[in-house]
Amino acid sequence: MQDYNATIEFYWEPLLVESNSDDPVHHRLPERIVRANSIEKHGSRWTNADFIVFNTYLWWRRPHIKVLWGSFEKSDGIYKEIKMLRSYEMALKAWADWLEIHVNRTKTQLFFMSMSPVHERAEEWGKAKGENCYSEKEIIQEEGYQGNGSDPKMMKIVESTMDELKHRGLNVHLLNITQLSEYRKEGHPSIYRKQWDSLTEEQIANPSSYADCIHWCLPGVPDVWNELLFAYMFNNY
Repeated sequence: MQDYNATIEFYWEPLLVESNSDDPVHHRLPERIVRANSIEKHGSRWTNADFIVFNTYLWWRRPHIKVLWGSFEKSDGIYKEIKMLRSYEMALKAWADWLEIHVNRTKTQLFFMSMSPVHERAEEWGKAKGENCYSEKEIIQEEGYQGNGSDPKMMKIVESTMDELKHRGLNVHLLNITQLSEYRKEGHPSIYRKQWDSLTEEQIANPSSYADCIHWCLPGVPDVWNELLFAYMFNNY
């Protein structure tokens, strides 16, 4: 963005700490492995930023996550399967400890975006079981609606971590986009997604299995997320 003398970088790191899913191309692995105490590899890229927006949620949605004490490059590490909430808490602690030591508090503004909900179960808003977001055109009207695609326990861990950081003198702004996005079951790319490979004709003909109800359309819901971020940046800079 030369007109504004600004650089915007998207840094792929879905589990926040170092993991076996860090490669931005070859990351679709069924077994997630994290080094829950190792964040320096990624953190070295953040130190001079004016604004940093963090987010980590959906890739943790497994009953258990395998945690590695050791290195991916060596075979002498110790692996242990740990319940997801506990491993998530460990990762956020490593993140918070890194921020406290390395962030320039007079320069860098910190943000954490809350959970991005999914709409894979149409029975949650009164449709037949087995259907999803495909062909949806209206928002959910039920006030306070919350589907199974959002995990309040994970959100409490985020809030607790940020409260602890505030006690240490470091403020992280929470961008709470979860509830406003919960209503928007019509905001997903569905069978019109464009990712690594386009859907085949057979897959398009089977939207109950292949509609993308996880990611979001542009323009659409993410525009509102960006407006919230801009408002925080403008009011605090």
